[in-house]
Amino acid sequence: MTLYDELTARGLIAQVTSEEEVKNLINNGKATFYIGFDCTADSLTAGHFVALTLMKRLQAAGNKPIALIGGGTTMIGDPSGRTDMRKMLTKADIDHNAECFKRQMEKFIDFSDGRAMMLNNADWLLELNYVELLREVGACFSVNNMLRADCYKQRMEKGLSFLEFNYMIMQSYDFYHMFQTVGCNMQCGGNDQWSNMLGGTELIRRKLGKDSHCMTITLLTDSQGNKMGKTAGNAVWLDPNKTSPYDFYQYWRNVGDDDVMKCIRLLTFLPLEQIDEMDRWEGAQLNTAKEILALELTRMVHGDEEAQKAQGAARALFSQGGDRSNMPATALTEADLDAGAIALLDLMVKCGLTPSRSEARRLVQQGGVEVNGAKAGDVAAKITAEALAGDGVTIKKGKKVFHRAYLE
Repeated sequence: MTLYDELTARGLIAQVTSEEEVKNLINNGKATFYIGFDCTADSLTAGHFVALTLMKRLQAAGNKPIALIGGGTTMIGDPSGRTDMRKMLTKADIDHNAECFKRQMEKFIDFSDGRAMMLNNADWLLELNYVELLREVGACFSVNNMLRADCYKQRMEKGLSFLEFNYMIMQSYDFYHMFQTVGCNMQCGGNDQWSNMLGGTELIRRKLGKDSHCMTITLLTDSQGNKMGKTAGNAVWLDPNKTSPYDFYQYWRNVGDDDVMKCIRLLTFLPLEQIDEMDRWEGAQLNTAKEILALELTRMVHGDEEAQKAQGAARALFSQGGDRSNMPATALTEADLDAGAIALLDLMVKCGLTPSRSEARRLVQQGGVEVNGAKAGDVAAKITAEALAGDGVTIKKGKKVFHRAYLE
């Protein structure tokens, strides 16, 4: 099976330009390809997994990845998949986020000895002269065609700023610039980026000739990518300080029955023959598949030791007298208490189990909260310093989210 065949079998490829040329490039290790990462936060999320694992797969076959940090494009913000304008970040914020991305990417991509590159589009975009850019690039873009692009159409009713309207041009310029300077001949990205990415391919061909060999691959539908990247409205971060190894493991352990095999195909490096066999699994076997998925992905991000600890802790919680040592925990101080106790609703917010007291109240009223195994039915309940002493209390939210709170 060729690499292209494997990517197709795993359900990774959505659309390509010049399919035969793409096959020749990646199957023979001739692609120098880039994927862009706008640094809108200080951590990558589970939604970036598809891109990161694709880079790892392509690099293993001899192709050269370029991890493009969007230091310049982040200053504008991609309107794709957005119903409103992104928050404007300062350059200092963007630079900090870019450094965080670099450290996390190194777990997936080998940057040693020139095997991969990490570039920042701020290095060329922020140096552009506006009028020169308009003359060199602006004439290659049809406003009518841009307005027909999905990334803009969905924003037209609520309002699309001129700032965001320029995003497609800047992203296209990235490919054009890297094609000429570092030999980048292929771009990859989410399927929601198709219009933006075609803009880059067309710009190269219009400026440098129709026979310029530049390819585009888009991966995975945008809806599935978003589904993987978020849970309960919150991002699942790759940074262990934002999402603990245990919570990360639990997120993947709790994927739906309909999604588990799809995620295993897309995101793990298990052999396809093994996955094809697992496709026949039903009932309780799907729970085994979820454990395999969670362990593989947690090992990839946090290492084998933390992955094994997370799996052990998750299993222990569902057995009597389970070990709580690896459970996510929040340490309280006397300053968090009022008259020697803390309100349950406040404690849930403090532990990050809910974003607000009102959400905590709703969960308690609906019977979705337990404290030390007992249903919490009183929204006015308080947890005393005595209860928080030692190992503290265990709060269970819903069926599968556990958290320990204790007093230092």
